[in-house]
Amino acid sequence: MTGRGSPSRFLTAVLHNGVGRYVRQLQRLQLLFSPTAADARGARQFVEEAAQDFARQHPDVVLYVSPRSGPGPAPVLRAEYLNGTVRDELIASKTSEEIVQLATKLANQSGLDIIRIRKPFHTDYPSVQGQWHPLTNKPSILTVQGPRLQPQ
Repeated sequence: MTGRGSPSRFLTAVLHNGVGRYVRQLQRLQLLFSPTAADARGARQFVEEAAQDFARQHPDVVLYVSPRSGPGPAPVLRAEYLNGTVRDELIASKTSEEIVQLATKLANQSGLDIIRIRKPFHTDYPSVQGQWHPLTNKPSILTVQGPRLQPQ
């Protein structure tokens, strides 16, 4: 927590992601819906039309489709990330296109909570020399100017 009362952190890459190769942080995506409920029509349409395309576009994400028997609770899209975060998104009365957009958004996230970034840069080993600028190693005669003389 900061003085503002909201959590913040420095900008970091999750597990230094992208240093060697990119690893998608979404591990598993599970679609839980009732095969007969009226508010799960978009989920059923997503399974029939768009689930295979989504799976082809994101081969590193495991997609589970779990129909629940009976009227049961509302349809849910559950995302499980590599860091252990589980996020449930309610998809009741959403269309297939909206579910595809939501699934793509979840696939592109890291699973970390969205918080304020303190600075766009940070280093664990700050320089003892100070920050570099174009005149760092130039002779001081070039940087120091004397009084201006008026032409006569």
